Amino acid sequence: MTSSTYQTKHQPRFVAVLGAGESGEAAAGLLAASGVAVTVLDSAPEERLRAKIDALAARGIRVVAGPAAEVDETPYDLVVLSPGIDPAVPLVRHFIQRGIEMTGELELAYERCLCPVIAITGTNGKTTTTQLIETMLNGCGMRTVAAGNIGPAFSARVEQSKDLDIMTLEVSSFQLETIRSFRPKVAVWLNFAPDHLDRYPSMDEYYAAKARIFENQTEEDWAVVKLGDKLPPLKARTLTFSGYASGGDFELAEGVICFRGQPVLAMREVQLRGTHNAENLMAALATGHALGLTFDQMRVPLAAYKALPHRCELVRTLNDVDYVNDTKATNLDAMEKALVSETRPVVLIAGGKDKGFEFDSITSLVASKCRAVILIGEMAERIAAFWKDYVTCVMAGWSLEEAVKLAHQHAKPGDVVLLSPGTSSFDMFKNYAERGNQFRTFVNALPESDQP
Repeated sequence: MTSSTYQTKHQPRFVAVLGAGESGEAAAGLLAASGVAVTVLDSAPEERLRAKIDALAARGIRVVAGPAAEVDETPYDLVVLSPGIDPAVPLVRHFIQRGIEMTGELELAYERCLCPVIAITGTNGKTTTTQLIETMLNGCGMRTVAAGNIGPAFSARVEQSKDLDIMTLEVSSFQLETIRSFRPKVAVWLNFAPDHLDRYPSMDEYYAAKARIFENQTEEDWAVVKLGDKLPPLKARTLTFSGYASGGDFELAEGVICFRGQPVLAMREVQLRGTHNAENLMAALATGHALGLTFDQMRVPLAAYKALPHRCELVRTLNDVDYVNDTKATNLDAMEKALVSETRPVVLIAGGKDKGFEFDSITSLVASKCRAVILIGEMAERIAAFWKDYVTCVMAGWSLEEAVKLAHQHAKPGDVVLLSPGTSSFDMFKNYAERGNQFRTFVNALPESDQP
């Protein structure tokens, strides 16, 4: 695929960008740099956006904030929607009703990209797999950078595409909702599990958004997909993987990743643990294979890759109790994988924002794995209603510090204290990383002399 495939379309003169977050700011900057008159609109109060307004104004970008954004009648040629903004909110509905052409930040950047792209989606494992692929390709001499949902936004990186062999993108369902021509050379589908039901009316709508990753692929492209997952009809050539079932192109056999029966990478060679991470490695290996790399080439950079923070991260061992930070487990599937990977009794810290799904489906797993559960945040009472008859449930209210202290009291030597919330952090924290960083702080503050 040559760069001539990726020609910038005729640019509109006046563009509204909805949302002043990272993606919106990057999209506005990309457009302004090409001479477009850009206005960023955000429903947040002006005082909350003051620093952002001043920074954008210095780049010649106008900002309309607060209620005025939701009734703006300026004649725009195009509206760019940031992925973090729900299309159902008044700001977006206003522009839909006006009938102005609308696109997303992912599509905007793709239309200006001068190299092919790899796109990675899935309910869990996207960021780890995206970084694995970025590290692997660069280690094998293929020039790439990671962008998209992983950060920075695609629009912030797209100017680099002229110097890259391929762009590696983490893409979310929110980003895929608004694509038109977006066509990955390699589309990676890691898994699918309940999530984001606070945005989507049902799992069907969530699935439909994610499945759009394959929509524009042709027989010249590749789809790397988890074996057994429901998928739409695929035009692309496929490679399948699974760490839990046999029959895929990539399988896990006695701790070794195999490709069509031949061993290619032993898990003891890498710095990642757990079957879910074996699947992330399989997806990376399959992507490299699709791009013509050999397994010998890929093995070295994959073995050097270190796990990201906040993903089953060992924070401290105190009195023979391991304290593990898995704050990135923002849905039940991620929590389930973390619990399954533990072989010792667990004191689980769970709870957070209500995302619209129930916790009854993993009650038996929690009962079999957990000595006790410490519950926090908005979902605490609802989770306890499902689990209290099967495992000791302790309420820590709205304090993660109190949750850590209670977990410390309930843990016994040989146990694991596991922060794996099973839902998002926005009821108590700015994001999952802030939750994980505070967990680290509170765990490291536990006194050495205290016996659990």
